[in-house]
Formats: sequence, structure tokens, C-alpha cells
Amino acid sequence: MGMAEQHQNFYETDRALSEYLLFHYGEPKQVMAPTFVTPAALNFPARCVFECLDPARVPPRASALDLGCAVGRATFELARHCADVLGIDYSERFITIARHLRKNGSFLFGCIDEGDLTQPCQAVVPMEIDRNRVRFERGDAMNLPPDLGRFDVVLMANLIDRLSDPRRCLERLPKLLNPGGQLIITSPYTWMSEYTPKKNWLGGFEHGGKRHRSLDALKEALSPDFEFRQSKDLPFLLREHARKFQLVVAEASIWLRK
Repeated sequence: MGMAEQHQNFYETDRALSEYLLFHYGEPKQVMAPTFVTPAALNFPARCVFECLDPARVPPRASALDLGCAVGRATFELARHCADVLGIDYSERFITIARHLRKNGSFLFGCIDEGDLTQPCQAVVPMEIDRNRVRFERGDAMNLPPDLGRFDVVLMANLIDRLSDPRRCLERLPKLLNPGGQLIITSPYTWMSEYTPKKNWLGGFEHGGKRHRSLDALKEALSPDFEFRQSKDLPFLLREHARKFQLVVAEASIWLRK
């Protein structure tokens, strides 16, 4: 089994499911390390929406696409502003749980304390969100169906550095957004050859004496069809177990379809 396949299969495991359910729905006391407090890094999927989306630009009866939705927290948050929200992820396991959350509003799971030891946790969709506005499908961000339609909002949270060919995904974006539509891309730009062949990295390398940055590559790829509005840092905390946490800072870039 190749490294890329091993990493891909990780997202179908119990461990990945537990980590991402906590990441999307965990209470602060469940997520934070006991010896330090990082409230600004909590609720990342929800913050991708309420810190990056401009509600004043969302038209009535708007539609939204959460591409790379994982277990769906940002998809539900988009339903606060949009009448129809589609979440797509490559992981069958994530989509199964996201659909369970849509139907039932909550999901019981075990979060890892140490080794094989777990404690019971519950993912809960905020009660005020209309879950009927949301639907989930399994799909490949680089091979989306041609009849997927157009949206008023597209969110791609921490997706591009996990694609084998991110430019292929970016090329599809102009056809996915209505004029004036909002595009939100977040990523820590953790380029790894196990996921993305180095020749396909958007940034994080030096060539011809020039340092290539991912945001510059995004601007080059998107500027013909999108207006760049701003970028901002979005820290997040991913709990692996009771004594191991990943503190990461994603960069959010916000765009308008011309």
C-alpha cells in the first residue's frame, strides 16, 4: 500500500472520526489542553463562516457549497444564512455521520484519552439551525459532476493541501459560483508529497531564486474570475488525545466572483 493510500484511508478510521467530531462539535472543556487556554482556536468550522462570510452579500434564498465538509459543522453553520446547503466530502465515513447528524441532530462517540482508552462525547448541531436546509453527498473535489449547479457561497476549508492536484479543483470554481458569489478558502498550506506531488504544490518551495507562496498562487489562479477581498489568520486546535494537540494557523482568503 502506498503512502498516499495510507493517508487517504486514515479518514475512514475511528480515530479520524473521533478527532474530527471533536474538532467540529466539541465543547471547550473537551477540546482544550488542561494546562493552557486557547479560546481563539476553538470552533474553527463555525468561525470559517461567521468570521469570513459577509451576510450582507448573501442574496435571499441563497445556496451554498461546503467542499471538503468532513463531518459537517460548517455546512450546518452556512444554513444560518443560506436556504440550501450542500456538503461534499471524499470520506464515506464522514458523510455517513454527517447525514446522521442531519437526521438526528446529535451523535454519540468516544473521544480518545490515552491509547485505547476513550470517554463518551456527543456531537450536537445547534438547535436553532434548520437541518432541513442541509444535505450531504460523497464526492471528489477534483472530479465534481458537471451538473452540480451554481452557488452563492462556496467554502473550501483546509482542503487544497490534501488534493493531489489542487489547481484542477481551482479551475472548476468559476463555474460553481454565481456573479457576486463569495468564495472562502482556508488552509495552513501543509504541503506533503504523500498527498500532493511536489510538482503540484501551490507554494512552499523555491524555484529560480524565487520563494513561492501559496496565497500568491491562489491570486494568480483566481484573479481572472474573482476579486480578492482580504486574507486573515484563523488558528485552530485539533485534539488527538488528552495530552496531544495540534495548534495550527490556517490562512483564510476571501474572494468575490466577478
